[in-house]
Amino acid sequence: MRENDATAPPREALVDASAIEHNVRVLREITGTPECIAVVKANGYGHGALTAARAALAGGATRLGVADVREALALREAGITAPVIAWLHAPDVDFTEAVRSGVEIGLSSLEQVRAAADAGARTSRRADVHLKLETGLGRNGAHRSEWHDLFAAAAAEEAEGHLRVIGIFSHLSGTSRADDLAQAEAFHDGIALAERHGLDGRLRHIAATAAAIDIPEARLDAVRVGIGIYGVSPLADRTPSDLGLRPAMTVRSRVAAVRRVAAGHGASYGYRYRAPRETTYALVPLGYADGMPRQASNAGPVAIRGERFRVAGTIAMDQFVVDVGDLPVEVGDEVLVFGDPSHGAPLAEEWAEAAGTIGYEIVTRIGPRVERTVVGDQRDGPARERRA
Repeated sequence: MRENDATAPPREALVDASAIEHNVRVLREITGTPECIAVVKANGYGHGALTAARAALAGGATRLGVADVREALALREAGITAPVIAWLHAPDVDFTEAVRSGVEIGLSSLEQVRAAADAGARTSRRADVHLKLETGLGRNGAHRSEWHDLFAAAAAEEAEGHLRVIGIFSHLSGTSRADDLAQAEAFHDGIALAERHGLDGRLRHIAATAAAIDIPEARLDAVRVGIGIYGVSPLADRTPSDLGLRPAMTVRSRVAAVRRVAAGHGASYGYRYRAPRETTYALVPLGYADGMPRQASNAGPVAIRGERFRVAGTIAMDQFVVDVGDLPVEVGDEVLVFGDPSHGAPLAEEWAEAAGTIGYEIVTRIGPRVERTVVGDQRDGPARERRA
C-alpha cells in the first residue's frame, strides 16, 4: 500500500504464500521426519485455507490437517487431492461423504470406529482412519482404559475391509518438557498395545509445531505443523526470525482522519487515554469487529511513516486512535498493524503480548471485513481473496 493511495482498501491482510511455502521447508529441515502434516484448519489460521494448503504442499507437506470434515470437503471441492485428515467430530457424525471423498478421519472413540466402518461398508470403499489416544491433555482421544477395545475393533474392521488404520496419534499439552515427555511415554505404551493387536507400522504423530521444534523425541514418523507455517512462533522465548520463519500475514490500514488536540484531550470511549501534551491523534479504521483485540487498548503497537506508536485509548468496534505526537501524518498514510518486522511491521506476537493472549489468536481472529490479498504465489499470479 502506498501512502495516500486512494485505490488501496481501508483494511487489508496481505497473505504471502511464498512465506508459507518457505516456513514448511524450514520446519521440514528442522524436524527431518518422513512426513509433514500442515494444519490449515480455521481458514488456514485466518490466512485462507486454500492458499495455505497449496503453499504448504509446494513447500513439501505430505498431508494436510483440519479440524472437521466440512473443512476437508471444502478443500476437496477446491481441487486439493493430497491426503487430508479431519479429527474433531460432532456426536452421531456420518462419515459417508468423508469416505467417498477420500478424507482421512481421526477417530477418538469406539463409537467413531463403528461409524467410520459403517460408512466404509455403505460406500464399498474403506475408510482411512487415524486412531487418536488421550495421553494427558484431557481433550478428545480414547482414554487408556479404552485402548484395548479401540484397537481390537479397528483391527477387526480392517480385517473385514471396512476401514484401514493409516496412523495413530495424540496431542501434547506444551506445559513443560517433562510433561510432554510423560505424554510421549504414554503414547508409546499405546503404540505397543496397538502392535499387539496387529496394528503395527502405522504413521505415528504426536508433535505440533512447538514440540516439533523443541522436543526431538516427539517427532516420530510425522509432525503436525500449524502456527509455525504461518510464521508465528509458538515459543515465548524465540521470535519467528530466531527460528528462520517469515510471518505470512501483514495486516495494514490507512489513516482515516487526523486531529490536532490540546493537552488533556481524551481518546475514544471512557477516556482511558488523555493527551499528555498538545499532540496529533490519527484515526485507524480497524476495530474489534475486524479482529483487533479490545484487550490491547492503550497497548497494541503500529507503525506509521517508519515510526512505532501504540494504540491510544480504547479499541472500538470499527476504529482505534493513535497518538502520533508531532509526526506530520496525513489522511491516507499507511498503518502497519502487524506482519514481517523486516518490512517495518510489529509482530503478531507483540499484539498477543499487549492483549494477554497468543499469536495464534491474533492471526486467526482477523475478521471478514479485512480484505485478503494473496501475494507471492507464482503459480496463479496475484490474486485477491475475500472471506465471506
